[in-house]
Formats: sequence, C-alpha cells, structure tokens
Amino acid sequence: MRVIICGAGQVGYGIAERLSSELNDVSVIDTSTELIQAVRDSLDVRGFVGHGSHPEVLEAAGAQQADMIIAVTLYDEVNIVACEIAHALFNVPTKIARIRSQAYLQPQYLDLFSREHMPIDVIISPEQEVGEMVLRRIELPGAMDVVRFAEGRIVALAIECLEDCPVLNTPLKQLTDLFPNLHSTVVGIVRRGKLFIPHSGDQMMVGDIAYVLTQKDQVRRVLSLFGHEEPEAKRIVIAGGGNIGLHVARTIERRQSRTRIKIIEHDRERAVRIADQLRRTVVLNGSALDNKLLHEADIHDADLMVALTNNDQVNILSGAMAKGLGCKANLVLLNNPAYHDLSKTLGIDAYVNPRSVTISRVLQHVRRGRIRAVHSVEQGAAEIIEAEALETSPLVGPALRELELPSGMRIGAILRDNEVLTPSGSVRIKPKDRVVIFVTREAVKQVEQLFRVSLEFF
Repeated sequence: MRVIICGAGQVGYGIAERLSSELNDVSVIDTSTELIQAVRDSLDVRGFVGHGSHPEVLEAAGAQQADMIIAVTLYDEVNIVACEIAHALFNVPTKIARIRSQAYLQPQYLDLFSREHMPIDVIISPEQEVGEMVLRRIELPGAMDVVRFAEGRIVALAIECLEDCPVLNTPLKQLTDLFPNLHSTVVGIVRRGKLFIPHSGDQMMVGDIAYVLTQKDQVRRVLSLFGHEEPEAKRIVIAGGGNIGLHVARTIERRQSRTRIKIIEHDRERAVRIADQLRRTVVLNGSALDNKLLHEADIHDADLMVALTNNDQVNILSGAMAKGLGCKANLVLLNNPAYHDLSKTLGIDAYVNPRSVTISRVLQHVRRGRIRAVHSVEQGAAEIIEAEALETSPLVGPALRELELPSGMRIGAILRDNEVLTPSGSVRIKPKDRVVIFVTREAVKQVEQLFRVSLEFF
C-alpha cells in the first residue's frame, strides 16, 4: 500500500514507523527540516520538506499513485485542505484527517465531513479518543487496558496477575469447569516482556499480563477473579487542563455526580477558560510539580492523580510526587515508548499511550478485509481485531476444533444476532458473525486473508 503522511510529529512518526515496518510504501511530509531528517535517518520511508496542503508537495510525494493520505499535522485546517486536494487533484481513495478542535466535532456539524461537502473518509480526534481511554481506566481501576468491541458488547481487558490472583497456576482449560457461567477467554499472555498465544494447558504466573475477552456484563467479575477489586476513584486530581483533561473532567461531571475533581493547569488564561466551562470542578492555576499547590489540591486525600499534560517528564514526576504525598494511585499519559518499561520503577501505577490509540484507529483502515476495529497492544507486538465473517471465508462452516488456524491467532469472542458466544471447540462461525481475534504481528496478514472478499462473493 502506498501511503502519504502529512505531519512528522509524535503521531505522524508513530504511524510511519508502524506502516513502514509492515513493508508499506510510505512518504512523510513536514515543514520541519529537522523532523524530516529524523524520519529519513531512522525509518525506511521517503521524507519531503514542505506543506502537506500544497499540490506540488503532494505530487512530489507520489499522490498520483497513493492509496491513502493521513493528515496529522498540528493544524486542523491544513489537514482538511490536504485531504481536499488529495481528492480533487489526485483522486486518492482513502483520506484520513486529524481534527483537534472540538468545534468541528460537535454532533450537529459532523455532516460537514461527508463526501458531498468535504471528502474526508475518516476523522481522527486523538485527544477525544485518549480521553475516552482514560475514562475507561478510571472506571475500571484494576485493568491495565480496556477496549470495547461490537458496539460495546465485547470488552478486551489487560490484567496483571498479582500474588493473590486466585487463578494462578491453573491450566486455562480448567477455568471453564471452575467457572461455567464465565463467558471469557484468555487470548494472550505477556511474561517477562514476551508475548505469546496461550494453549489450553498453559497456566498464568505471578507478574504475567493476561489479555482477556469477555462480555460487557462480566467485566467486573473477571477483574475480581484475577484478584482486582480496587474501588473506583471518587476524589480525582487532574494535572493538565488541555483538550484531554477538559474532556475527562466534563465527562465525569456528567456521568458521576458524586466524584469530586480538581484540575491543576499551568497556563492562567487556559485555567480561567476551562473553569468557565466546568460546573463542579475546582480549577487551580500553577504547576503540578509545586508541593504547595498539590497540598492545596488536597492530594493527600485523593484517590487518583491523573497526569495529562503534554510533557512526559511532568506527568511522571507529578504522578510520583502525588503518591509520595499520600494519593492512593496514579495514571499518567506517556507518549515516549522509552518510558513505558521504566514506569513501574518510577512509581507509576498505570499509563496511557496516546500514540497506540491513534495508530489503532489508522490500522483499522489499513487492514484489508471486512475489518471493523483494530487495537494495537504491547507496542505493536499484537493486535485485537474485530472482523465480519463472509460466506466465502474459510472460517465459516466447520467447527472451530476442525479449523487449522495460524499459530499466532486466537478467537476470543463471537457476536451473532446481538448475542455474545464463547468460542468453544464445537462452535461454528456463520456468515455475518462478528469475530474478535487476538493476533500477533507475524500472523496479521494471514488473518486479513481469512476476512478478504474473494471474487466468488460477487
């Protein structure tokens, strides 16, 4: 696939890194000579210095042969114009634009991005999507990752196995006998930094991270069975009142009337502006690294510090300081993958990676076949994919035990007529079933083939 990426910042670089690693033909455009040089030096991509919304720059980057343009610069208007030009002059089939301003994203204006008005196929709002990820983590404090599939009916959880986890050292095949009403499947395990697809005889060990697919109404029970019964936070301090922090606070105000929120925002004008937009949230102006201000925010009584500034170091330090001052737990935003493995030793309980959230949205449209959703996990080592089974798919018909599936995939749940099925050996996949699969990076192409539309279909 030939892809043009406009914007070589953290988001653009992350997308380019992932797509080039999968042997796609990638061109990156940015106005910064330094960023383009960094892309050329470290990735197998072509780099072009210039404006992604200028026709001659797009043409030089290969727009006439491109299958997709992904416009993720910092400026919404540049992203919109780049997609419009890619459509009008070069007839690029798929156009994806990053839109940061919430003014464009209000429900009454979404028709603006229809093909009749602005020919943009996919709108990505990383701030909004990261905000939703943060909200899911706040709602389920025992989970390291939470993603919903099939209109929310199927949930993927990443859960750390602690010493008091009741299901340790138990073969996975016995879990069904022990908990017959628990419609859940362990689809992936990370052990000492290495990810693998477990077999029925495998057991979970202390320190493992288990990826589990389950029904929406079984989520809290699954967390409980893994020994996680942490109460939901009722007193929250948020560091950073940007788009993500504002979205999180505003949503909690709407959904959870008993939760008390305080925001620490460094920029005075921004602090005044968001204070006007929030009803019950206390907004404090100053640094989240200021001991006095943390005390003023009653950090010693807080259940959770959520650090959402655009600076990883500030997020790590403010999260660690909050715990040192008596806050029960922290959750921080970490853009730099280099910090992920160090987070535990730095005193961080949990983190959200904005780059993986955005990459997951892009992959959904890069993957071939009837792919409805994709979530990238463990820095791209695996994906959780939701796909629709077609009549021509080799998955349709035989019982699951009869299928010769790639070793790097495991089916975790099936949605049929709004009912979630657990994939036992006797289950048969039918056309139009929605299948949620955990798949390693090496097996992604094979999974795509299982859901491709073949010529026989027409």
